Amino acid sequence: MARHNETGQIGEALAKVHLQDKGYQIVSTNWRWRQYEIDVIAMHDNTLVFIEVKTRTNGYFGYPETQVDGAKQRAISRAASAYIEENDYRLPVRFDIVAITFFKDHHEIAHFEDAFFPSEL
Repeated sequence: MARHNETGQIGEALAKVHLQDKGYQIVSTNWRWRQYEIDVIAMHDNTLVFIEVKTRTNGYFGYPETQVDGAKQRAISRAASAYIEENDYRLPVRFDIVAITFFKDHHEIAHFEDAFFPSEL
């Protein structure tokens, strides 16, 4: 497995623990629809939350959350629409980003609730 894939898997595991510690109930991970994927789907305060996890091994190339650009947001939104329709959800929806940066001796987690508001829903 490529190192960046391992880093992503470690980041997603840390994100899940972080979310659970904050009271999120994990519903699904790595949910796929067509070519799109949602990293984590969770329930929190009667809201269905779609969460993109971004992980970086250092801060040299900017913050991980800045990598969730308009195209990525549209992809997440399309997959979320499919998930909502497939599972017949009728709850409020939110889109979060969990950004994890690894440094030599520690890591930092930043959680952005309501990180973006897609127009497709």
